[in-house]
Amino acid sequence: MTIILRSSRDPSAEAVWDHVTMANRELAFKAGDVIKVLDASNKDWWWGQIDDEEGWFPASFVRLWVNQEDGVEEGTSEVQNGHLDPSADCLCLGRTLQNRDQMRANVINEIMSTERHYIKHLKDICEGYLKQCRKRRDMFSDEQLKVIFGNIEDIYRFQMGFVRDLEKQYNNEDPHLSEIGPCFLEHQDGFWIYSEYCNNHLDACMELSKLMKDGRYQHFFEACRLLQQMIDIAIDGFLLTPVQKICKYPLQLAELLKYTAQDHSDYRYVAAALAVMRNVTQQINERKRRLENIDKIAQWQASVLDWEGDDILDRSSELIYTGEMSWIYQPYGRNQQRVFFLFDHQMVLCKKDLIRRDILYYKGRIDMDKYEVVDIEDGRDDDFNVSMKNAFKLHNKETEEMHLFFAKKLEEKLRWLRAFREERKMVQEDEKIGFEISENQKRQAAMTVRKVSKQKGVSYSRSVPPAYPPPQDPLNQGQYMVTDGISQAQVFEFTEPKRSQSPFWQNFSRLTCLLRLQPSVHFFESPKASVQACKTNCCALGWFFFFFFFF
Repeated sequence: MTIILRSSRDPSAEAVWDHVTMANRELAFKAGDVIKVLDASNKDWWWGQIDDEEGWFPASFVRLWVNQEDGVEEGTSEVQNGHLDPSADCLCLGRTLQNRDQMRANVINEIMSTERHYIKHLKDICEGYLKQCRKRRDMFSDEQLKVIFGNIEDIYRFQMGFVRDLEKQYNNEDPHLSEIGPCFLEHQDGFWIYSEYCNNHLDACMELSKLMKDGRYQHFFEACRLLQQMIDIAIDGFLLTPVQKICKYPLQLAELLKYTAQDHSDYRYVAAALAVMRNVTQQINERKRRLENIDKIAQWQASVLDWEGDDILDRSSELIYTGEMSWIYQPYGRNQQRVFFLFDHQMVLCKKDLIRRDILYYKGRIDMDKYEVVDIEDGRDDDFNVSMKNAFKLHNKETEEMHLFFAKKLEEKLRWLRAFREERKMVQEDEKIGFEISENQKRQAAMTVRKVSKQKGVSYSRSVPPAYPPPQDPLNQGQYMVTDGISQAQVFEFTEPKRSQSPFWQNFSRLTCLLRLQPSVHFFESPKASVQACKTNCCALGWFFFFFFFF
């Protein structure tokens, strides 16, 4: 029997994952959106509403709120606005506080319950799957197990300690009095181990997919599940649990904070814990996005001609900023126009092709770990003996080597300075959590480049920078257009605008017009006419080569 939930008290759910869809009858939303559930008769697909839009959405992408009561907030609002009878104020406030305590207790109980179930899931993975796989050396290598299970054992050990501290803070008789906020703050550094697991999860799914094509592995994993008496979920479902769990913490803490009074002893700790866990999940999502973007970086490098030295992915994983500037290198002192690509740990220098301006040639790189950025004022520079405007330097503290850069405008210079600060911040955060690109991910990126090259053939018009998130307060850059006001999780793509015709080709066109006039004079009409035509053509060719070499 179909049950349609349409009333003033339709249950609400909070989105755990983004649901991106092109289907007309499906409801699109982002993580954190609140959805009114109108039909939950199907266990897999529910019918819901956001604002004025309705549609189907996967039930696994959302979680129902613990308490569907909405009268508390309304009642509190009415009391504060003085819309109730003064004689009923005390009774209403007492009922409101009682409901708030009950709601907080419900949220606390849900957090504790999910943590206990989560620990059991981790134990089942480690003992039911990983332990059994290690016994079958004929089926699994150490490298395969590392790819499939990642650092699941480290997560299991961390969660055991975290839940142990939660149990100490849990008030079994009066759950609403529990103070669990400090537990999240004490263990905040430990949650960063989820970054490695989430970054590796895609590789784990790919490896499992290859193994599952062999019936032996299907039977083996099913036997492991039955032996451990685990619920009827495939192994890839169990391995997804840690990824889902780290994303749920901010949602649970936000709900806990909503039902925690400001005078509660746990309020400020829960607020701080919510900020910490939001930052953790945001950084994990950002690093996962960076790993998904490495294919584009590898493809861009393959399009740059005359590449020398190590690959970009050997040290870097993100393009932070790019643009054209004038550059002077101290030993030579000659002003050169270059295109610069700032990655984490390094900045790559390229030169545009004289005729095909969308083709880039590799001209070197600067190790950003060895240089410091020096902002300089407009005026005369003693080191380079040049007049400066909108300039800054990169200074090597070990060798005293210096590079001088000139931006076209002050705004462009400020963008570069912000980008350099962002690069150093990114490097420090990566070192803090141990973020790096695995050898397997590098191989996958290289394979993708080779596959794309075979499909499209060799093309020399592909020197388009990989996607990147611009620094804060982005402004329109002359050559590459960066969209302003876009959410942080969105991937930015460079768009190459149409360029005006090069002066060289304009001059060439004018000269060819002269050349096209000469065939009307036939060389055999008279010797004098032939000599005159030759002189004219030689003159035109002389002007042609003059413009070719000097413009």
